[in-house]
Amino acid sequence: MSTSDSTPTADGELAALQAALRAEHAAVYGYGVVGGHVAPARRADARAAYDAHRARRDELARAVRDLGGTPEAAAAAYTLPFTVADPAAAVRLAAELEERVAGVYSDLVRASTGARRRSAAQALREAAVRAVRWSGGSVAFPGLAERAAAAPAASSAPRT
Repeated sequence: MSTSDSTPTADGELAALQAALRAEHAAVYGYGVVGGHVAPARRADARAAYDAHRARRDELARAVRDLGGTPEAAAAAYTLPFTVADPAAAVRLAAELEERVAGVYSDLVRASTGARRRSAAQALREAAVRAVRWSGGSVAFPGLAERAAAAPAASSAPRT
């Protein structure tokens, strides 16, 4: 294995940061939908997750700039993975958003080092905990198992 295969590179880290930023943009958008459909008893959870994703989004934008990149802007809209018309669908969407975010943070953990890796690991853990709270279930390795089962559908890239 060459050094480039085992050591994170600045380009790889920047690409992983941009992917995480795209996922956070999509999560912020998605939680706007969740908040509009979730039952009143879960609105505080939706608001807390929305705020957490906004904070992570802003942190990622700063990190991208720190590496000399230009943070990718949010899309005007994102295609949801399914129709959200009731509280049960809103809860499913919230769980899926968290699983997708966990996946990109697992990539950022692999692509980074030091403080940025610790921050990515913390974000991965937070997303995994929120996913469990929304779905009621968990997996052994958050951010990995879900991606293997649904890699093409798990893209957080905006679709028109």
